[in-house]
Amino acid sequence: MPKYCSENEKVKRAYTFYLEAASGKQNATIDSALRAIARFEESTGSKPFSKFGVEQARSFRARLVEPGSDGKLLSAATVSTTLKHLRNFFLWLSREPGYRSRLNPNDAQYFNPSEQDRRIAGARRDGPVPTLEDIMRVLNAMPSQSPVETRDRALVAFAILSGARDGAMVTFRLKHLDLAAGTIFQDGREVKTKRRKTFTSHFFPIGPEPFEMLSDYVSMLITDLRFLPDDPLFPATRVGQSADRGFTAMGLTRRPWSSAAPIRKVFRDAFAAVGLPYANPHSYRKTLVRLGQRLCQTPEEWKAWSQNMGHESETTTFVGYGEVSSHRQREIMTALANPRLTKLAGLDVGALETLLASIRAAAGS
Repeated sequence: MPKYCSENEKVKRAYTFYLEAASGKQNATIDSALRAIARFEESTGSKPFSKFGVEQARSFRARLVEPGSDGKLLSAATVSTTLKHLRNFFLWLSREPGYRSRLNPNDAQYFNPSEQDRRIAGARRDGPVPTLEDIMRVLNAMPSQSPVETRDRALVAFAILSGARDGAMVTFRLKHLDLAAGTIFQDGREVKTKRRKTFTSHFFPIGPEPFEMLSDYVSMLITDLRFLPDDPLFPATRVGQSADRGFTAMGLTRRPWSSAAPIRKVFRDAFAAVGLPYANPHSYRKTLVRLGQRLCQTPEEWKAWSQNMGHESETTTFVGYGEVSSHRQREIMTALANPRLTKLAGLDVGALETLLASIRAAAGS
């Protein structure tokens, strides 16, 4: 069979445009969909999509769960995502002119993953979530002699102060930061926020040290390096040649990083330096949610905390990030095994009922 089909290439270009312009999908989602389609084409020998039928879907599903050329199995999450992309693709194609009479949209349903794969793919698994004490230990151990070191330390401090995602951190500019007000303006027009949402985050109440580290860094940018409001808040490293002809960090550029990968490396190295397991920048958001669960006493306070993280619904914060850790779950279950008197003094039952009602309403919508 040929490895290239001109008909398929035209269809894939049209589908890419549809995902981008009509569905508003991000590049990462589009790339994932195209990879899934490429897997399917490989399994059929690049047969035209117009020849698609149930048997192709069944054969592809069977091959997808077999070991690859490297002897490894695809994860349940990859299998489920691949099948979902292909189902959506062929459903779309069955509605396109020239394919409506050739494709049965019901055949696309054979790409639905099994209930078992869906449960495995959607299962929550505990990952490293640093405590505030861990983060302060990391920050206090980070050097700050050079501009690069000062930036790296400020980056880790900023992550826990703001709860910002690493994708947004690479696109912040100095003008978005207001140290006097203790805020960062996450402008969806210029900052790569999730779904290009625009909101203002107030720094979370985690103590003065991280703020001082960030403030010292910003002072260095403005006073020593003459950075302007439109310059990146966290610029890329300037790399040059050392005396031994190797490459080494020579300072800071006035350009932003092109991706969040360097940020994750900063975090990985900082945690490794103090002997702690790597906690990625996104895990800081879970740290902040756990802090909020301890500090917030009313539904209004929890709503404000949730909005500060960029969530439109407090349910997103509570359900998506607020799961009880395995360690805390064990402590709670152990405590419940011991007889105790239930104390209602000081409990705002009305506020609690209001919060639970809002969570139930949001979950049912």
